[in-house]
Amino acid sequence: MKNIVLVGFMGTGKTIVGRALAEWLGMEFVELDAEVEAEEGISIKEIFERYGEPYFRDLETEIVKRFSQKEGLVISTGGGVVLREENMKALREKGIIVCLWAEPETILERTSGNNERPLLNVDDPLNRIKELLQQRRPFYERADIMIKTDSKDLDTVVNEIIEKLKEKGL
Repeated sequence: MKNIVLVGFMGTGKTIVGRALAEWLGMEFVELDAEVEAEEGISIKEIFERYGEPYFRDLETEIVKRFSQKEGLVISTGGGVVLREENMKALREKGIIVCLWAEPETILERTSGNNERPLLNVDDPLNRIKELLQQRRPFYERADIMIKTDSKDLDTVVNEIIEKLKEKGL
């Protein structure tokens, strides 16, 4: 079975949706950010602080390559995984890409109070979210399936993904 790869900005629901989708489909769930943290033995926030974003992106690419070769996984990616074409090429090889999308205000609401988000530790996080979304949107829109998660409960999002997968014959 093809992997189901969830991409999208932080706070769009990739982890919670990924866990539920994997359970529903009887597949294994893998969260790439957690794999990066396990590999380094420190949080992503600490990786950014100690070594910077380029170092993190290199680690992320190594993890992507490792897990994209497996099959039958629901893979939750980090929000910036789409920025490297080699990541997307590897993930697409044995997977279908599903992008979860939410409006900036929804993302801010979902991520506020979480200081583990290094890219949002700024004076105006809403503006930063808007900037990053604008930069990443063309990459997210290359997904095979786009699902808006604003004002939807978990079951609704999971069911929408399953319906879209069926429409694609998967």
